[in-house]
Amino acid sequence: MSTKQPTQEHLNRIIEFRQAIHANGFGKQRDALIEALDAICLTGAFPSFPLLSLSKGFQRQWHSLYKALERGTLKDEWLSRYLAQQVPQEDIQYFTLDGTAWPRPRARTMDDRQYVYHPTPAVNGGSICIGYPYSLLDWVPEAHGSWSLSVSVKRIPSQMTAGEVGVMQIKELSQNRANLRKGLDIVAADARYGNAQFLRPLQGQHCGIVVRLRRDRVLYRAPKPLEKRPRGRPRVHGERFAFKEPETWGDPDEVVSLRHEKLGQVKLERWNNLHGKNDADVPMDIVRASVHLEKDKPPQPIWLAWQAPAVIPEHIVVNAQTIWQAYLHRWPIEPGIRFRKQHLGWTTPRFQYKETGDRWSWLVALAVWLLFLSRSIVEDHPLPWQKPQENLTPQRVQQGWPLIFAQFGSPARKPKVRGKPPGWPKGRRRTPKQRFKVVRKQPATT
Repeated sequence: MSTKQPTQEHLNRIIEFRQAIHANGFGKQRDALIEALDAICLTGAFPSFPLLSLSKGFQRQWHSLYKALERGTLKDEWLSRYLAQQVPQEDIQYFTLDGTAWPRPRARTMDDRQYVYHPTPAVNGGSICIGYPYSLLDWVPEAHGSWSLSVSVKRIPSQMTAGEVGVMQIKELSQNRANLRKGLDIVAADARYGNAQFLRPLQGQHCGIVVRLRRDRVLYRAPKPLEKRPRGRPRVHGERFAFKEPETWGDPDEVVSLRHEKLGQVKLERWNNLHGKNDADVPMDIVRASVHLEKDKPPQPIWLAWQAPAVIPEHIVVNAQTIWQAYLHRWPIEPGIRFRKQHLGWTTPRFQYKETGDRWSWLVALAVWLLFLSRSIVEDHPLPWQKPQENLTPQRVQQGWPLIFAQFGSPARKPKVRGKPPGWPKGRRRTPKQRFKVVRKQPATT
């Protein structure tokens, strides 16, 4: 078991974070909201939402927990701006964009429910559920760690696609960190976002974009300048570049070979200034990453696209290894999402309104930030069947968090004793709630 002594500097940072969230990030019902945030960190997984009110961090009655989420207000723009400022301002900082589902198959009185892809432990690896899709833009401090900290949490409405919501989140991040001078932000995303419809609106932003591409893509080089311009429209495409046809690749502009401690021998090849057939206005650099080359049967290479930001600081060099390293930082968001659902109860409540779920999603994201800020002062208290850890995971920080909770204090005011409500008037009929059909999205047209 580690013996960490909390310093006043660490405690002050956590206290300031909680006070800022309470004073500026929460609106109505801020006292109950901050206590609900404490209860999430203290309780862990809970089978039923009202049981969260029994936590020692929540001093109010159980019905105040529902009121806090249903009547309370959170300032999303301020929270996104404040959390973006908590990310270091120097060197390269890696962000990842991904989505997840909140299943609500039987909530027929909730509108705008959709058919959403939902990964499962099944043999085929996933299924379709009825619920709400959410888009997360997270800061990832370590490529192979377990921490994934959201700076933006948005529900995807049926009128928009995941790519459109992701563009909004990245533009918001770029605006919130527009004063960055000594650092560079890079956002990584999977193949869902590997298209020109996603990259085109993000041209000229303050952050670079790395997306994975399908292995069957066909791109084109820029046309070579001609000494004598012929009649007619100038050429748009140059030579063909097909991922499945090595004879079309030509010599790469950059080749990097390195040894990775987890991925073995790695070879990176980079080709600059390519574009799609109908997307000549969206040039990109392509990186082919091959790993585990020492194996008899190495896995198939992955293809990455890089879109540079408007300005790159002079002391920062972006090469093929930098682009590949940015995509490695995409992985921690997956265990991060599982931690929120399994240990923080993100999708456990069954709220009656989708806006209530949005507020709850922000509270769960803030709880991860609070645990992250506490990781340096929390002692490791493993269970009898757990091995000790030096770099604590979110779950291990949560196990030791109750032992330091008393040192933070609470900015919330003490609850006032109120009388009992009269309840539903006798004889008044209850009006059944309206039922809504599940929204079936149409495929996007290109």
